[in-house]
Amino acid sequence: MDRALHILSVALITAGVVILADVAATLVWQEPTSSLYASVKQHDADSELVQLEQAFPAPADRRVARHVHGRPQQVGTLADLLEPQVQTGQAIGRVVIPVIGLDIIMVQGTNTADLAQGPGHYASTPFPGQPGTTAIAGHRTTYLAPFRHLDALKEGDLVEIEMPYATFDYRIQGTRVVEPTDVGILDSVGYQRLVLTACHPLYSASQRLAAFAKLERIRSVALGGEQGSG
Repeated sequence: MDRALHILSVALITAGVVILADVAATLVWQEPTSSLYASVKQHDADSELVQLEQAFPAPADRRVARHVHGRPQQVGTLADLLEPQVQTGQAIGRVVIPVIGLDIIMVQGTNTADLAQGPGHYASTPFPGQPGTTAIAGHRTTYLAPFRHLDALKEGDLVEIEMPYATFDYRIQGTRVVEPTDVGILDSVGYQRLVLTACHPLYSASQRLAAFAKLERIRSVALGGEQGSG
C-alpha cells in the first residue's frame, strides 16, 4: 500500500510540475502544445505558399494586368484575379513585422481551424491592392501567438504583407482596444488600410486589440521583366 501511495504521489507531483511548466511557458511566451501543432501547420503552409507563388500570376494573368493603366491598378487587377481562386484555410501570403520579429505565413479565413495555422485574412475584406480595408486576425497566446506583441507597435512601424503578386509596405498609425462587435474598424476610409486584430487582454477574448496601418508603397510587383514600385 505504501509503495502504491508513493507511486501515486510521484505521479501527481510530476503532473503538477508539467502543468505549472505549461502555465509558466504560456505566461512568458506562448502555449507550448498548440504552438507545436501550429509549427507543423506552418511547415505545410510554407510548401503550399510556394506552390501558389509558382502558379500565380500565370502568363495569362500578367497579360491581363499589363493592359491596365497604372501600377496600383495593375496590382489591383492581379488581386482581383487571385481572390476567387483561393480556398478557406489556404496559405495566401506572409506577414512580416520587423520591430516585433514576426515573419509568418498567413492563410485565408479566420475560423478556428484557419487561425490554428497562423494569422488569417478576413475573407469579407479586400486582398492587399484592392480598394478598402484589409484585415488580418491572429492569436496572442496560442498557436505560435503571432500577434502576442501587437500592443508594442508604435506609429511609423513597418508592416510588410507579401502576396504572390506584390509586396505591400504599411506604416502603423496606432492601436486601439475595441469591442468584438465593432465591425466599423473594417470600414473603408478613403485609402488602402490594413487592420491587424487579436484578442484582448491576454488570456481573454472579451475585447479586441486592433492595430491600424496605412499603405505606403507597393513593390516587387510580379508582372515579369522589370519589377516596379508605387
